[in-house]
Amino acid sequence: MTKHIERVQTGVRIEKRLLKVLKGLAEQLDMSLGDLLEGMALHCFEGKAPFSKDTLARIQKLKEVYDLDLTAADSHRLDERHG
Repeated sequence: MTKHIERVQTGVRIEKRLLKVLKGLAEQLDMSLGDLLEGMALHCFEGKAPFSKDTLARIQKLKEVYDLDLTAADSHRLDERHG
């Protein structure tokens, strides 16, 4: 059954390399960045893993391409450089 929703435009600040990985993954999966983020959030809200092993392997390759070395352990310890 199709769920009818209302989407809104938002301006979100996000780490540059992380955004590149997310955009690359969305492109590989032939979906929009917004659809990818919605799916990730809905899976996480239910305590479910959002990605298959194949998709996790794609993510790892994209992380290498974009030099993304951040992990979940870093998520609450990020300090934005100013200047």
